[in-house]
Amino acid sequence: MNLSLMDQFLWVIFPYITLTIFVLGHIYRYNTDQIGWSAKSSEIMEKRLLRWGSPLFHYGIIFAFFGHVAGVLIPKWMYELLMVPDELYHFGAVYIGGLVGVLALVGLVILIIRRMTVSRVRLFTERVDWITIIVLFLVVFQGVYVTVIRNFLVGEFDYRSTIGPWFRSLFTFSPNPELMVTVPLSFQIHVLLAFLLFAMWPFTRLVHLWSLPLEYLKRRYISYRSLNFLRSFKLSKNKQ
Repeated sequence: MNLSLMDQFLWVIFPYITLTIFVLGHIYRYNTDQIGWSAKSSEIMEKRLLRWGSPLFHYGIIFAFFGHVAGVLIPKWMYELLMVPDELYHFGAVYIGGLVGVLALVGLVILIIRRMTVSRVRLFTERVDWITIIVLFLVVFQGVYVTVIRNFLVGEFDYRSTIGPWFRSLFTFSPNPELMVTVPLSFQIHVLLAFLLFAMWPFTRLVHLWSLPLEYLKRRYISYRSLNFLRSFKLSKNKQ
């Protein structure tokens, strides 16, 4: 198949550029800005919307990530080897994947509303945060669209025979862009937006994903006491 220069750029050059920025950008950010390696929590500014939006988004996106691993990184022949019927796989991909995608999207929308309507949170938001939010919203929305809406309107598309092998071919340095040429436009947009997010990742608050506080699992509990409790404790001690 004769590929155009645009196809070569979109499905070979652009992915490698974004993945290179993703890796080198994290190394640079870690070596130059460890203090800023955090999500810059705004919990103290508003809790009601955060209490709903944050769990929905984070749990939804975590399960969606594992769904992408199962569908893109694991070859189709492994499911056949394990005798997993296509019907069962597609049920999980559409209904379970659609559910977690909707949860992530709803949570993200709540967080966006919170950031736009709560003045203190809005002032705390930098320009790069808005750009990140827009791209992240587009990625999640497009993912929900191809998983739920397109599936019911147009029909199922077996991305395990196209997007999956193409994506894995990038990591073996034998890219096969021909696989992406025939992929529906909605899936292509979702993939390209995801790679754009990869390129932005090291320079945004998303880097906090790699700073999981695993040491908290073995740390002893810390007891917090209110100021009134401490005053009462001090008075009772002085009386003694």
